[in-house]
Amino acid sequence: MNGQSLLDRYYTWLLALERRSLLTAETYKIEIRRFLEWLEKEQLLPEKADSSALMAYLNFRRDKDRLDSRSVAKAISALRSFFRYMADEGLCVDNPARILESPKKGIHLPEVLHRERVDRMLALVPVDNPIGLRDRALIEFIYSAGLRVSEAAFLNIRDIYFSEGIARVLGKGSKERLIPFGEEAAFWLKRYLADSRPRLAGKVRSPALFIGKTGKRLSRKGIWKNYMKLAALAGIPSTLHTLRHSYATELLAGGADLRSVQELLGHADITTTQIYTHVDVSLLKESHRRYMPKLRKYLSRP
Repeated sequence: MNGQSLLDRYYTWLLALERRSLLTAETYKIEIRRFLEWLEKEQLLPEKADSSALMAYLNFRRDKDRLDSRSVAKAISALRSFFRYMADEGLCVDNPARILESPKKGIHLPEVLHRERVDRMLALVPVDNPIGLRDRALIEFIYSAGLRVSEAAFLNIRDIYFSEGIARVLGKGSKERLIPFGEEAAFWLKRYLADSRPRLAGKVRSPALFIGKTGKRLSRKGIWKNYMKLAALAGIPSTLHTLRHSYATELLAGGADLRSVQELLGHADITTTQIYTHVDVSLLKESHRRYMPKLRKYLSRP
């Protein structure tokens, strides 16, 4: 069996039997393609690869691509999955990736943006044309609901309930959840649906909420690319995921409990959500650093 055929069958197995999300299946497929290409250069067959070969591959990836601990952990997860498939299909006797240990993840505080900076960036969006109005509505909605880029891309018009102020979102693992969104997001979304979307759609009929110039669903890559251009124009180094981080941090700062934030973000494990408690503390420390010297100056006066 050649490498491409093996890769295609593994990808089908991920979707059909493992019931992995499309995003996870694509991520694993890309990683295993790299692995199979490395095996070919090393003149090794996948079924003959042992744990030492896997360690050599991971070291190669660390040196070549300068992977951080999070990326190494993803590569190990993909290798474990692939060799589980190989074992299930009888293509290898054992899973050599089982003994690989994922690197410990340190606490990495995600970057957040305050509303003032978000507003400054959004003010640069030209809302006098269909594309600009769409981007304003899209970014407002992502920020207001704390969406992942993929979740925003997969939204359909029927998923928005304006009267309740709620959106039905399809998250990781094809799990649905209901998320409230704010009045500002609703305002721009209604303008987009009334003025911009019909002009972009033309004669194309699509259920997608956010569409491009051709009338078809706007892709994750397209959303990401448009936002990065806007952030660069505003001189604000951030990504779309920064808006999600900011959403979670503001919820906690406003008094929301951790379990509620977990549900809103669609995290399977609450430990993923707990990182935002550290962000909140870091913001308090920054405020203390900035304002305490001034406070001490006033307190020292007779």
